[in-house]
Amino acid sequence: MANLDRKRAEILMRQVGIDALILLSPESFFYATGAKAGVATMWRKPGAVAVLVPCDANLPETAIVSDLFAKNFREVSHITDIKENPIWVETVNLDQADLNQSASSQVASAFDKIGRPDNFSRPTTFNPEVCYRYLTEAISKLGLNKSIIGFEASAISVIDYKLMREIFKVIKLRDASHMINKLKMVKTSREIDYLQQAVEIAERGMLAIKKSIYLGVTRNQLAETWQKAISKHPMADRLSGAWEYISVGKNPWGGNSAVTSGDLIKVDVGCLVEGYTSDSARTFVFGKPDRVKLEIYQALLSGFTAGADCLRPGVQLKEVYHTTLSAIRNSGFPGYTRGHFGHSLGAGLGSEQWPFISADEETVLEPGMVMAFECPWYIDGIGGMIIENQLLITEGGHEMMNKLPLELQEIS
Repeated sequence: MANLDRKRAEILMRQVGIDALILLSPESFFYATGAKAGVATMWRKPGAVAVLVPCDANLPETAIVSDLFAKNFREVSHITDIKENPIWVETVNLDQADLNQSASSQVASAFDKIGRPDNFSRPTTFNPEVCYRYLTEAISKLGLNKSIIGFEASAISVIDYKLMREIFKVIKLRDASHMINKLKMVKTSREIDYLQQAVEIAERGMLAIKKSIYLGVTRNQLAETWQKAISKHPMADRLSGAWEYISVGKNPWGGNSAVTSGDLIKVDVGCLVEGYTSDSARTFVFGKPDRVKLEIYQALLSGFTAGADCLRPGVQLKEVYHTTLSAIRNSGFPGYTRGHFGHSLGAGLGSEQWPFISADEETVLEPGMVMAFECPWYIDGIGGMIIENQLLITEGGHEMMNKLPLELQEIS
């Protein structure tokens, strides 16, 4: 099922003055259709698939899909206005084949049934012109040739845009990338469920790491423990990926260090469910922490506590940032600085998505946003420290989606 909220999309499109929206990236295709984009998008080149979303939420969307995945698309997506873009893979439908008849005659009959011309040939990969012409036809059918059409400019290169522009001719195109980010910023209940499941699986792995810390265990062994633990979770069949940034000891940037007395173990991890990634982190210490580690960690915790109090509807993200930064600086570290203290979560190429909790971000928190809020400090000679929770903005404030304690956890 699709996660795109047509009513919210209509409101945002009207605010920026566009009459339809073209989505081009495989992530946006899945977001709007509920169907995977298929192999033709592996090169991150636009024009294999696309979705045209009219501003009027009562009008149906048009989807351009790879012909190899058209059957699956029809089975899983609500969109019925479908155009097929041929890709390089040859296929034919012989579901009703008569095994006693000539294969060649039945293949020819199947091709005739779908209207395949005699001179049909497949492209090396796919032909973006086919996709763009289907889009212009759909726009014309809606009577929007003289309207402004928003498109996902962040998903297309300057070189590729030249071809798109040539085919669209007089149709007015406007970059709608920021509007698309705002659209995806507020999550549907299904997206929230994906992110909740992802963080629950991740925390099972984090607990397994905590139980596996001992004198001499290496970073790579802990990473292996993480992978095994999440693979055994009851919801592991929902996983579409996982990542980890685990560090051990005085070098916060990696290496395969072995745990020694007093070492910090930073665990920053995420799991993906249906492409939606969790992001949370904790810090452990093997043995008793020294004064330096305690003072730094307490400063980070004070920043986290202060900033978390601001995470509620109606608050600009820059207010969260400055509150967090001030608390850390007032804890004895006036020179501490950081570019952002967290970000939105969703389905994309990386774990960090717009908007960011940064010094100049004026985006206002809304119910339904899922944010990763973090207070890290990576110090050569001391190690990595981080406190990070995933949280849901609600009507009355926020709900922490993590269950693990925030304090620096001593492992004996």
